[in-house]
Amino acid sequence: MTHALDLLLHLPPDRLPGALRLISYMLGEARAAADADTVLTRMSELIRAGGVPLDRATSIVPLLHAEAVASARFWERGKGARSYLFPYNAESGQGYAHSPAADVHKTGEWVVLWLPDTPDGRYGIVPELKADGYTHYIMAPVFMRSGMAGTFSFATRAADGFPADDIRFLRAVFPALSACQEILTTARAMQEALRIYVGEEPQRRIISGDVHRGEVMHIRSAILFADMRRFTELTAGMTAEQATGLLNAYYDCIVPPVEGAGGEVLKLIGDGILAIFRAEEDGEQTCARALAAAREGLARVAARTDQPQFGVGIALHFGEVAFGNVGSGMRLDYTVIGRDVNLAARVAALCGAMDAPLLVSAEFRQRARLKGHSLGKQALKGLQEQEEVFAVSTS
Repeated sequence: MTHALDLLLHLPPDRLPGALRLISYMLGEARAAADADTVLTRMSELIRAGGVPLDRATSIVPLLHAEAVASARFWERGKGARSYLFPYNAESGQGYAHSPAADVHKTGEWVVLWLPDTPDGRYGIVPELKADGYTHYIMAPVFMRSGMAGTFSFATRAADGFPADDIRFLRAVFPALSACQEILTTARAMQEALRIYVGEEPQRRIISGDVHRGEVMHIRSAILFADMRRFTELTAGMTAEQATGLLNAYYDCIVPPVEGAGGEVLKLIGDGILAIFRAEEDGEQTCARALAAAREGLARVAARTDQPQFGVGIALHFGEVAFGNVGSGMRLDYTVIGRDVNLAARVAALCGAMDAPLLVSAEFRQRARLKGHSLGKQALKGLQEQEEVFAVSTS
């Protein structure tokens, strides 16, 4: 920071106001921005207003995301900003290894390339930059307190590239750029991590301050409970990796249809899946969405050709779920509780005994206006009153 202050104090007088405006924006308005593309665009415009001939800027940050490893945002003069997610797969690290990002993260130093003299093989991005007419390219690392690391890059098509005063300008404002990126990245990472492990609604509640034991929120909804049949038997001879693979195949059948129909997966309980569909008005359309998701999930299970094959039982009910913090001391679990949740789980347990892949409660059947085949009133473990259960078509 002292070095950056020295650079600020030694900027040419005509550059200092632009640098201060940029710093003020990055440490003020940008920190609360909802759209990171807007931040990158405004940052780039202010860099240009400060006298730097910027034609391209990028911000790359790591993600705590189940399906992506990083987010890249690109700004180009005259084109605005766009974003791209780097997917998580077997090739995720290959592009990074041959990038300037790998070098700046390893050394902590900026990479500065005068492109006319840079061999095409230096980095994977060099031929692309040359083909687009860029002359000078800079990448700088952002190291965050959390241990995550991001980058900014800057490029120009100016014939003379970035003169020394331009580079001094960028170095002088860079601590503010880094601080803003860290703030936005940390906030996003916290939301993503919570979303992965507790679901969308609990994530929102926790972030908003619902972290005290005993606080409860009630939601009317269609409730879906899915259960893989014979999971213990199927995995008895499997390694932990094979059993995990089987569970993931099962989740891939059920979870996407639920989310695609507007449902929220609240819990992955071993071979059980608990999801809700928030109710609107009388719940008829809500129940229709839940039924469609259940049928599509069962169709995906039936269409599997990989071994081992497995069956799934799904129960649907309409009622109320309660989100609440339970636990002791500093260790809490944000979970879903209530009679209607228990009822859905108990009905799902009947699927195997009744040899019926899709069962619904009387309440769900009535709201969804289904016909169904009554299996009579059933005694459900833990519930005092018997519940009439209906088998419905899976298509």
